[in-house]
Amino acid sequence: MIALAYTGVPIPDAVVTLIGRQIPEHVLDAEIEATKLAYNISLCRGDRYREAREQCIADLARANKTLAQFDPRLIVRGAA
Repeated sequence: MIALAYTGVPIPDAVVTLIGRQIPEHVLDAEIEATKLAYNISLCRGDRYREAREQCIADLARANKTLAQFDPRLIVRGAA
């Protein structure tokens, strides 16, 4: 998920909601998908899961492309 930098001061829910409204829905969808794919990559260990892992990596790259267009700091890295 998109995490705000820790400021040491609690951020009210209304402010978080306001910030979330500034991000387009397709970017939020890409972030959720990238997070799921990064988790799936960590599950695909061993040679018999090679094809599934490669598919997840390709899908993760596609989702990261959408995230990077909005803000390069949102890129999700998969566990290798």
